[in-house]
Amino acid sequence: PLFVPRLPSEASGATTDAPPAEDISADDIFIAVKTTKKFHRSRLDLLLDTWISRNMQQTYIFTDGEDEELKKKIGSHAINTNCSAAHSRQALSCKMAVEYDKFIEAGKKWFCHVDDDNYVNMKTLVKLLSNYPHTQDMYIGKPSLDRPIEATERLGDNKMRPVNFWFATGGAGFCISRGLALKMSPWASGGHFMNTAEKIRLPDDCTIGYIIESVLGVPLTRSSLFHSHLENLQLVSKSEVHKQITLSYGMFENKRNIINMKGALSVEEDPSRFKSVHCLLYPDTPWCPPQVTY
Repeated sequence: PLFVPRLPSEASGATTDAPPAEDISADDIFIAVKTTKKFHRSRLDLLLDTWISRNMQQTYIFTDGEDEELKKKIGSHAINTNCSAAHSRQALSCKMAVEYDKFIEAGKKWFCHVDDDNYVNMKTLVKLLSNYPHTQDMYIGKPSLDRPIEATERLGDNKMRPVNFWFATGGAGFCISRGLALKMSPWASGGHFMNTAEKIRLPDDCTIGYIIESVLGVPLTRSSLFHSHLENLQLVSKSEVHKQITLSYGMFENKRNIINMKGALSVEEDPSRFKSVHCLLYPDTPWCPPQVTY
């Protein structure tokens, strides 16, 4: 039967005082960062200097080319997917298929996917995920659309049917519990993810939403603490920066799109504002300017 998507429920805020459903640590989370070789220096080095430096054991980088310099920094956590470097639907789905398989192999409780233009605040991520048992069906993130996406599912024998479902945008990051990830296996493991993506002819993050909402009938749990460059990041309040789970940077409506954060580092020195965020969260970082007043 056609699954009619419900409105996504709102995730408990990371600041909730309710007792955690499960006592988890950063070690229980598998963070997959999707990148491409041409962005290793311009984007990845910034992440390695900031949030990844504090989470080397939890972070796996999925790319499309060999890089000895990257391997020196993060070792076997630099994974060459051997996927195409193109920003095509097939290339993106190829990388997501490898991310999924590596997560299952790693045996961790939560799978969280982010892009190479995301800053991840691990403290608030742990706090949010501890609200949900990892054995339950949980899919947490933020939609980039204000309505479910409408697609056409190819059923074989030239038959098609319309499907619509919510999906969490990969550009803001999303998390999936192990319990749910295991149920996704027939559509996501090995080469199955690529086949599933071709059935609906949509990119990797949409395919994740299709498997979870349309096939398995599990609704997206929406969280406003994830942020992509597809939204106006100026709206993230300075006083709330430390409560967010992911931040991003880029262009929005042809303007530079960054969080509006003052600090000891100028926009010229820190165009993404990620270094300023990192110095706010971890003022003991050796390269942070001393006595920064935010």
